[in-house]
Amino acid sequence: MNSPRVRIGIFGLALLAGLSAPATAAAADTSADSSAAPTVEEQRLDKAAPQEILRRSGFDAVAPKFARALGGARSYAEARGLVVRQGAALWQRAVDRAQGRGPAGGDLSRDDDRPLYWARLGMTRELRLWEPSFGVSDTQRAALSGELERNSRGQTSIRYPCTGGTLKRVLVTGFDPFTLDRDIRISNPSGATALALDGTVIETAEGRVRVETAVFPVRWQDFAEGTVERALKPVLPKVDLFATVSQGRVGRFDVERTNGAWRGGFPDNENIGRTETVPVDDPASQPQWTSTTLPYKVIVAANTGRFPVYDNTSVTEIPAGGADPVVRADGPTDGSTARAGGGGNYLSNEIAYRATLLRDRLGLGATLPGGHVHTPVLQFGTGNTDPATGAVTDPEFVRNRLDIIAQVRSVLTVAVDASGQDAEADVS
Repeated sequence: MNSPRVRIGIFGLALLAGLSAPATAAAADTSADSSAAPTVEEQRLDKAAPQEILRRSGFDAVAPKFARALGGARSYAEARGLVVRQGAALWQRAVDRAQGRGPAGGDLSRDDDRPLYWARLGMTRELRLWEPSFGVSDTQRAALSGELERNSRGQTSIRYPCTGGTLKRVLVTGFDPFTLDRDIRISNPSGATALALDGTVIETAEGRVRVETAVFPVRWQDFAEGTVERALKPVLPKVDLFATVSQGRVGRFDVERTNGAWRGGFPDNENIGRTETVPVDDPASQPQWTSTTLPYKVIVAANTGRFPVYDNTSVTEIPAGGADPVVRADGPTDGSTARAGGGGNYLSNEIAYRATLLRDRLGLGATLPGGHVHTPVLQFGTGNTDPATGAVTDPEFVRNRLDIIAQVRSVLTVAVDASGQDAEADVS
Protein backbone atom coordinates (compact mmCIF):
# COMPACT_ATOMS: atom_id res chain seq x y z
CA MET A 1 0.00 0.00 0.00
CA ASN A 2 3.03 2.29 -0.01
CA SER A 3 3.21 2.65 -3.77
CA PRO A 4 1.46 5.73 -5.24
CA ARG A 5 -0.21 3.42 -7.76
CA VAL A 6 -2.59 2.14 -5.09
CA ARG A 7 -3.59 5.52 -3.71
CA ILE A 8 -7.28 5.46 -4.52
CA GLY A 9 -8.39 8.42 -2.41
CA ILE A 10 -8.88 11.82 -3.96
CA PHE A 11 -5.70 13.27 -2.50
CA GLY A 12 -3.97 10.07 -3.61
CA LEU A 13 -5.20 10.64 -7.14
CA ALA A 14 -3.67 14.08 -6.85
CA LEU A 15 -0.34 12.40 -6.20
CA LEU A 16 -0.68 10.29 -9.32
CA ALA A 17 -1.62 13.28 -11.42
CA GLY A 18 1.13 15.36 -9.88
CA LEU A 19 3.87 12.90 -10.80
CA SER A 20 2.96 13.09 -14.47
CA ALA A 21 1.80 16.71 -14.71
CA PRO A 22 3.69 19.07 -17.01
CA ALA A 23 5.92 21.58 -15.30
CA THR A 24 3.70 24.49 -16.19
CA ALA A 25 0.89 26.31 -14.45
CA ALA A 26 -2.50 26.93 -16.01
CA ALA A 27 -2.97 30.62 -16.70
CA ALA A 28 -5.73 32.55 -14.97
CA ASP A 29 -7.66 35.32 -16.68
CA THR A 30 -5.51 38.43 -16.60
CA SER A 31 -7.68 40.74 -18.67
CA ALA A 32 -8.33 44.25 -17.44
CA ASP A 33 -11.85 43.46 -16.27
CA SER A 34 -11.06 40.06 -14.77
CA SER A 35 -11.79 41.30 -11.23
CA ALA A 36 -15.47 41.61 -12.16
CA ALA A 37 -15.68 38.20 -13.82
CA PRO A 38 -16.83 35.29 -11.66
CA THR A 39 -14.05 32.92 -10.64
CA VAL A 40 -14.05 29.28 -11.71
CA GLU A 41 -15.38 28.37 -8.27
CA GLU A 42 -18.13 30.98 -8.45
CA GLN A 43 -19.19 29.78 -11.90
CA ARG A 44 -20.21 26.42 -10.40
CA LEU A 45 -22.54 28.12 -7.93
CA ASP A 46 -25.66 28.23 -10.12
CA LYS A 47 -25.67 24.51 -10.86
CA ALA A 48 -28.49 22.42 -9.46
CA ALA A 49 -26.62 20.64 -6.64
CA PRO A 50 -25.14 23.77 -4.99
CA GLN A 51 -28.49 25.51 -5.17
CA GLU A 52 -30.23 22.52 -3.59
CA ILE A 53 -27.63 22.36 -0.82
CA LEU A 54 -28.11 26.05 -0.07
CA ARG A 55 -31.88 25.82 -0.15
CA ARG A 56 -32.08 22.72 2.06
CA SER A 57 -29.87 24.32 4.72
CA GLY A 58 -31.38 27.81 4.72
CA PHE A 59 -28.08 29.28 3.53
CA ASP A 60 -29.62 30.41 0.24
CA ALA A 61 -30.48 33.76 1.82
CA VAL A 62 -26.88 34.54 2.87
CA ALA A 63 -25.60 36.05 -0.38
CA PRO A 64 -28.72 38.15 -1.16
CA LYS A 65 -28.66 39.58 2.38
CA PHE A 66 -24.97 40.39 2.00
CA ALA A 67 -25.58 42.08 -1.37
CA ARG A 68 -28.31 44.28 0.10
CA ALA A 69 -26.08 45.30 2.97
CA LEU A 70 -23.19 46.09 0.63
CA GLY A 71 -25.53 48.22 -1.47
CA GLY A 72 -26.24 50.38 1.56
CA ALA A 73 -22.60 51.00 2.48
CA ARG A 74 -21.69 54.69 2.25
CA SER A 75 -17.90 54.42 2.53
CA TYR A 76 -15.08 51.95 2.16
CA ALA A 77 -14.62 51.85 5.94
CA GLU A 78 -18.28 50.99 6.40
CA ALA A 79 -18.05 48.29 3.74
CA ARG A 80 -14.99 46.80 5.40
CA GLY A 81 -16.73 46.57 8.75
CA LEU A 82 -19.70 44.95 7.07
CA VAL A 83 -17.54 42.38 5.29
CA VAL A 84 -15.73 41.46 8.52
CA ARG A 85 -18.96 41.10 10.51
CA GLN A 86 -20.88 39.12 7.93
CA GLY A 87 -17.93 36.89 7.11
CA ALA A 88 -17.50 36.04 10.79
CA ALA A 89 -21.27 35.58 11.13
CA LEU A 90 -21.27 33.05 8.29
CA TRP A 91 -18.58 30.99 10.00
CA GLN A 92 -20.40 31.12 13.34
CA ARG A 93 -23.70 30.22 11.72
CA ALA A 94 -22.12 27.16 10.09
CA VAL A 95 -20.50 26.13 13.39
CA ASP A 96 -23.78 26.61 15.28
CA ARG A 97 -25.68 24.57 12.72
CA ALA A 98 -23.14 21.75 12.86
CA GLN A 99 -23.26 21.68 16.65
CA GLY A 100 -27.05 21.72 16.92
CA ARG A 101 -27.61 25.33 17.93
CA GLY A 102 -30.31 27.40 16.31
CA PRO A 103 -32.61 26.38 13.46
CA ALA A 104 -31.46 23.75 10.98
CA GLY A 105 -32.88 25.88 8.16
CA GLY A 106 -33.96 22.82 6.21
CA ASP A 107 -33.72 19.04 6.05
CA LEU A 108 -30.05 18.81 5.09
CA SER A 109 -28.02 17.03 7.77
CA ARG A 110 -26.54 19.46 10.30
CA ASP A 111 -23.07 17.91 10.01
CA ASP A 112 -22.81 19.04 6.37
CA ASP A 113 -19.90 21.36 5.51
CA ARG A 114 -21.15 22.27 2.03
CA PRO A 115 -23.57 25.10 2.91
CA LEU A 116 -20.63 27.11 4.26
CA TYR A 117 -18.60 26.59 1.09
CA TRP A 118 -21.34 27.51 -1.35
CA ALA A 119 -22.68 30.42 0.72
CA ARG A 120 -19.18 31.89 0.93
CA LEU A 121 -18.87 31.72 -2.85
CA GLY A 122 -22.19 33.52 -3.16
CA MET A 123 -20.77 36.29 -0.98
CA THR A 124 -17.47 36.53 -2.86
CA ARG A 125 -19.36 36.79 -6.14
CA GLU A 126 -21.52 39.61 -4.80
CA LEU A 127 -18.42 41.41 -3.57
CA ARG A 128 -16.76 40.99 -6.96
CA LEU A 129 -19.77 42.50 -8.76
CA TRP A 130 -20.35 45.31 -6.25
CA GLU A 131 -19.94 48.82 -7.69
CA PRO A 132 -20.42 51.42 -4.93
CA SER A 133 -21.16 55.04 -5.74
CA PHE A 134 -18.03 56.15 -3.85
CA GLY A 135 -15.82 53.90 -5.98
CA VAL A 136 -13.48 51.12 -4.96
CA SER A 137 -10.03 50.31 -6.31
CA ASP A 138 -8.84 46.82 -7.25
CA THR A 139 -6.54 46.91 -4.22
CA GLN A 140 -9.40 47.80 -1.89
CA ARG A 141 -11.64 45.11 -3.36
CA ALA A 142 -8.88 42.54 -2.96
CA ALA A 143 -8.45 43.60 0.67
CA LEU A 144 -12.17 43.18 1.27
CA SER A 145 -12.08 39.76 -0.37
CA GLY A 146 -9.24 38.74 1.94
CA GLU A 147 -11.22 39.86 4.99
CA LEU A 148 -14.23 37.89 3.81
CA GLU A 149 -12.17 34.75 3.21
CA ARG A 150 -10.35 34.83 6.55
CA ASN A 151 -13.36 35.69 8.69
CA SER A 152 -15.70 33.19 7.04
CA ARG A 153 -13.15 30.39 7.51
CA GLY A 154 -12.69 30.80 11.26
CA GLN A 155 -9.09 31.95 10.79
CA THR A 156 -9.63 35.19 12.72
CA SER A 157 -11.64 33.71 15.58
CA ILE A 158 -9.11 31.25 17.01
CA ARG A 159 -9.15 32.20 20.68
CA TYR A 160 -8.54 30.16 23.79
CA PRO A 161 -9.89 31.13 27.23
CA CYS A 162 -7.42 32.17 29.90
CA THR A 163 -7.57 29.31 32.42
CA GLY A 164 -4.16 29.44 34.02
CA GLY A 165 -2.92 26.36 32.18
CA THR A 166 -5.67 24.04 33.39
CA LEU A 167 -7.21 23.69 29.93
CA LYS A 168 -5.10 22.17 27.17
CA ARG A 169 -5.33 23.80 23.75
CA VAL A 170 -5.64 21.99 20.44
CA LEU A 171 -5.78 23.46 16.93
CA VAL A 172 -7.37 21.59 14.01
CA THR A 173 -7.57 22.68 10.38
CA GLY A 174 -9.76 21.41 7.54
CA PHE A 175 -10.35 22.06 3.85
CA ASP A 176 -13.10 23.08 1.44
CA PRO A 177 -14.67 20.47 -0.84
CA PHE A 178 -12.60 19.89 -4.00
CA THR A 179 -12.54 18.01 -7.33
CA LEU A 180 -15.96 19.57 -7.90
CA ASP A 181 -15.85 19.10 -11.66
CA ARG A 182 -15.66 15.37 -11.04
CA ASP A 183 -18.65 15.43 -8.68
CA ILE A 184 -20.14 18.75 -7.65
CA ARG A 185 -21.96 17.10 -4.74
CA ILE A 186 -18.69 16.47 -2.91
CA SER A 187 -18.37 17.18 0.81
CA ASN A 188 -15.05 17.26 2.67
CA PRO A 189 -15.04 15.45 6.03
CA SER A 190 -12.12 17.57 7.23
CA GLY A 191 -14.20 20.73 6.80
CA ALA A 192 -17.15 19.05 8.49
CA THR A 193 -14.87 18.05 11.37
CA ALA A 194 -13.69 21.64 11.76
CA LEU A 195 -17.28 22.85 12.08
CA ALA A 196 -18.23 20.07 14.48
CA LEU A 197 -15.27 20.64 16.83
CA ASP A 198 -14.75 24.41 16.80
CA GLY A 199 -14.94 25.79 20.34
CA THR A 200 -15.74 22.41 21.88
CA VAL A 201 -14.20 20.89 24.99
CA ILE A 202 -13.00 17.29 25.01
CA GLU A 203 -12.56 15.35 28.25
CA THR A 204 -9.33 13.33 28.25
CA ALA A 205 -7.25 11.44 30.79
CA GLU A 206 -4.93 14.46 30.79
CA GLY A 207 -7.79 16.83 31.57
CA ARG A 208 -10.09 19.07 29.59
CA VAL A 209 -9.07 20.14 26.08
CA ARG A 210 -10.37 23.17 24.19
CA VAL A 211 -10.40 22.72 20.39
CA GLU A 212 -10.28 25.63 17.96
CA THR A 213 -10.50 25.14 14.21
CA ALA A 214 -10.22 26.84 10.85
CA VAL A 215 -10.81 25.89 7.23
CA PHE A 216 -8.51 26.58 4.27
CA PRO A 217 -9.17 26.94 0.53
CA VAL A 218 -8.09 24.39 -2.05
CA ARG A 219 -6.14 26.95 -4.09
CA TRP A 220 -2.42 26.97 -4.78
CA GLN A 221 -2.21 30.77 -4.96
CA ASP A 222 -3.62 31.34 -1.48
CA PHE A 223 -0.97 29.04 -0.06
CA ALA A 224 1.78 30.81 -1.99
CA GLU A 225 0.53 34.10 -0.55
CA GLY A 226 0.98 32.79 2.99
CA THR A 227 -2.56 32.06 4.12
CA VAL A 228 -1.39 29.16 6.31
CA GLU A 229 1.44 31.05 7.99
CA ARG A 230 -0.71 34.17 8.48
CA ALA A 231 -3.36 32.16 10.33
CA LEU A 232 -1.12 29.79 12.29
CA LYS A 233 1.92 31.85 13.29
CA PRO A 234 0.14 33.72 16.13
CA VAL A 235 -1.48 30.50 17.36
CA LEU A 236 1.10 27.71 17.34
CA PRO A 237 3.12 29.09 20.29
CA LYS A 238 -0.07 29.01 22.38
CA VAL A 239 -1.28 25.47 21.71
CA ASP A 240 -0.42 22.07 23.17
CA LEU A 241 -1.07 20.11 19.97
CA PHE A 242 -2.14 20.73 16.38
CA ALA A 243 -3.42 18.57 13.56
CA THR A 244 -3.92 19.56 9.96
CA VAL A 245 -6.64 17.30 8.57
CA SER A 246 -7.73 16.46 5.03
CA GLN A 247 -9.46 13.74 3.03
CA GLY A 248 -7.16 10.95 1.86
CA ARG A 249 -7.78 7.33 0.89
CA VAL A 250 -10.83 5.11 0.84
CA GLY A 251 -11.61 3.26 4.07
CA ARG A 252 -8.66 4.34 6.21
CA PHE A 253 -7.03 7.03 8.29
CA ASP A 254 -3.35 7.86 7.83
CA VAL A 255 -1.00 9.69 10.16
CA GLU A 256 1.48 11.12 7.66
CA ARG A 257 5.01 10.69 8.96
CA THR A 258 6.84 12.92 6.45
CA ASN A 259 5.88 15.98 4.38
CA GLY A 260 7.66 17.05 1.19
CA ALA A 261 8.57 20.44 -0.29
CA TRP A 262 7.04 19.73 -3.70
CA ARG A 263 3.87 20.71 -5.57
CA GLY A 264 2.80 17.99 -7.98
CA GLY A 265 0.62 19.99 -10.37
CA PHE A 266 -2.84 18.57 -9.68
CA PRO A 267 -5.51 21.22 -10.50
CA ASP A 268 -7.01 23.12 -7.58
CA ASN A 269 -10.54 24.46 -7.22
CA GLU A 270 -9.72 27.17 -9.77
CA ASN A 271 -8.50 24.48 -12.20
CA ILE A 272 -4.97 25.82 -11.85
CA GLY A 273 -1.98 23.53 -11.41
CA ARG A 274 1.42 24.24 -9.89
CA THR A 275 4.48 22.03 -10.38
CA GLU A 276 7.33 23.48 -8.34
CA THR A 277 9.07 23.57 -5.00
CA VAL A 278 6.67 24.76 -2.29
CA PRO A 279 7.23 28.54 -2.18
CA VAL A 280 8.07 29.81 1.31
CA ASP A 281 9.78 32.78 2.93
CA ASP A 282 13.55 32.32 3.20
CA PRO A 283 13.86 29.51 0.65
CA ALA A 284 17.62 29.36 1.30
CA SER A 285 16.90 27.63 4.63
CA GLN A 286 14.02 25.53 3.34
CA PRO A 287 14.31 21.79 4.05
CA GLN A 288 13.14 19.19 1.56
CA TRP A 289 11.30 17.29 4.29
CA THR A 290 9.53 17.94 7.57
CA SER A 291 8.22 15.36 10.03
CA THR A 292 5.24 14.82 12.25
CA THR A 293 5.64 15.15 16.00
CA LEU A 294 2.23 13.60 16.68
CA PRO A 295 2.43 10.43 18.81
CA TYR A 296 1.75 8.24 15.79
CA LYS A 297 2.60 4.90 17.42
CA VAL A 298 0.00 5.38 20.13
CA ILE A 299 -2.61 6.72 17.70
CA VAL A 300 -2.21 3.76 15.37
CA ALA A 301 -2.40 1.25 18.22
CA ALA A 302 -5.52 2.75 19.79
CA ASN A 303 -9.10 1.76 19.02
CA THR A 304 -10.37 5.14 17.82
CA GLY A 305 -13.30 4.07 15.67
CA ARG A 306 -14.61 2.14 12.72
CA PHE A 307 -11.77 2.87 10.28
CA PRO A 308 -8.23 1.46 10.59
CA VAL A 309 -5.47 4.01 11.23
CA TYR A 310 -2.04 3.66 9.63
CA ASP A 311 1.38 5.12 10.23
CA ASN A 312 2.18 6.11 6.65
CA THR A 313 5.94 6.30 6.11
CA SER A 314 6.04 6.25 2.30
CA VAL A 315 7.50 9.14 0.27
CA THR A 316 8.60 9.75 -3.29
CA GLU A 317 12.07 11.23 -3.68
CA ILE A 318 14.88 11.88 -6.12
CA PRO A 319 17.85 10.31 -4.33
CA ALA A 320 21.00 12.36 -3.86
CA GLY A 321 22.90 12.27 -7.14
CA GLY A 322 19.94 10.74 -8.96
CA ALA A 323 17.56 12.03 -11.61
CA ASP A 324 14.38 9.96 -11.41
CA PRO A 325 11.69 9.78 -8.69
CA VAL A 326 11.81 6.70 -6.46
CA VAL A 327 9.15 5.52 -3.99
CA ARG A 328 10.59 4.85 -0.54
CA ALA A 329 8.43 2.81 1.81
CA ASP A 330 10.35 3.89 4.92
CA GLY A 331 10.81 7.61 4.38
CA PRO A 332 13.38 9.79 2.65
CA THR A 333 17.09 9.09 2.38
CA ASP A 334 19.81 11.61 3.23
CA GLY A 335 20.21 14.44 0.74
CA SER A 336 17.20 13.49 -1.36
CA THR A 337 14.85 15.90 -3.15
CA ALA A 338 11.15 15.68 -2.40
CA ARG A 339 8.60 14.70 -5.01
CA ALA A 340 5.82 13.58 -2.63
CA GLY A 341 5.34 13.30 1.10
CA GLY A 342 3.35 10.53 2.69
CA GLY A 343 0.26 12.60 1.96
CA GLY A 344 1.13 13.11 -1.70
CA ASN A 345 2.09 16.39 -3.33
CA TYR A 346 -1.19 18.27 -3.33
CA LEU A 347 -2.43 20.85 -0.82
CA SER A 348 -2.87 18.33 2.01
CA ASN A 349 0.85 17.66 1.91
CA GLU A 350 1.51 21.38 1.55
CA ILE A 351 -0.49 22.48 4.60
CA ALA A 352 1.28 19.77 6.61
CA TYR A 353 4.66 20.89 5.28
CA ARG A 354 3.96 24.56 5.96
CA ALA A 355 2.54 24.00 9.45
CA THR A 356 5.38 21.74 10.56
CA LEU A 357 8.01 23.99 8.97
CA LEU A 358 6.48 26.93 10.83
CA ARG A 359 6.55 24.87 14.04
CA ASP A 360 10.25 24.21 13.54
CA ARG A 361 11.12 27.77 12.57
CA LEU A 362 9.38 29.01 15.71
CA GLY A 363 11.64 26.71 17.73
CA LEU A 364 8.75 24.48 18.81
CA GLY A 365 9.74 21.25 17.09
CA ALA A 366 11.00 19.58 20.25
CA THR A 367 8.00 20.45 22.40
CA LEU A 368 4.90 20.83 20.22
CA PRO A 369 3.16 17.71 18.91
CA GLY A 370 1.78 18.40 15.45
CA GLY A 371 1.32 16.92 12.01
CA HIS A 372 -1.14 15.73 9.41
CA VAL A 373 -4.04 13.28 9.61
CA HIS A 374 -5.74 12.00 6.47
CA THR A 375 -9.35 10.87 6.87
CA PRO A 376 -11.09 8.28 4.72
CA VAL A 377 -12.73 9.48 1.51
CA LEU A 378 -16.33 10.43 2.22
CA GLN A 379 -18.44 8.11 0.07
CA PHE A 380 -22.05 8.23 -1.03
CA GLY A 381 -24.27 5.23 -0.43
CA THR A 382 -24.72 2.30 -2.77
CA GLY A 383 -26.81 3.31 -5.74
CA ASN A 384 -26.02 7.01 -5.31
CA THR A 385 -22.59 7.22 -6.88
CA ASP A 386 -23.44 8.75 -10.26
CA PRO A 387 -22.63 12.49 -10.13
CA ALA A 388 -25.07 13.22 -12.96
CA THR A 389 -28.12 11.55 -11.44
CA GLY A 390 -27.31 11.05 -7.76
CA ALA A 391 -28.91 12.80 -4.80
CA VAL A 392 -26.91 15.42 -2.90
CA THR A 393 -27.11 13.31 0.25
CA ASP A 394 -28.21 9.90 1.52
CA PRO A 395 -28.24 8.05 4.88
CA GLU A 396 -24.97 6.19 4.30
CA PHE A 397 -23.24 9.41 3.22
CA VAL A 398 -24.33 11.09 6.46
CA ARG A 399 -23.36 8.09 8.58
CA ASN A 400 -19.91 7.97 6.97
CA ARG A 401 -19.34 11.65 7.66
CA LEU A 402 -20.50 11.40 11.27
CA ASP A 403 -18.27 8.37 11.86
CA ILE A 404 -15.25 10.19 10.42
CA ILE A 405 -15.91 13.26 12.58
CA ALA A 406 -16.24 11.09 15.69
CA GLN A 407 -13.04 9.23 14.89
CA VAL A 408 -11.03 12.43 14.38
CA ARG A 409 -12.23 13.49 17.82
CA SER A 410 -11.05 10.15 19.24
CA VAL A 411 -7.69 10.47 17.49
CA LEU A 412 -7.23 13.90 19.06
CA THR A 413 -8.14 12.52 22.50
CA VAL A 414 -5.56 9.75 22.18
CA ALA A 415 -2.94 12.18 20.87
CA VAL A 416 -3.43 14.61 23.76
CA ASP A 417 -3.26 11.82 26.34
CA ALA A 418 -0.12 10.34 24.79
CA SER A 419 1.56 13.73 24.47
CA GLY A 420 0.80 14.55 28.08
CA GLN A 421 2.28 11.26 29.25
CA ASP A 422 5.38 11.84 27.11
CA ALA A 423 5.78 15.30 28.66
CA GLU A 424 5.52 13.83 32.16
CA ALA A 425 8.10 11.18 31.26
CA ASP A 426 10.48 13.86 29.99
CA VAL A 427 10.11 15.82 33.23
CA SER A 428 10.69 12.74 35.36
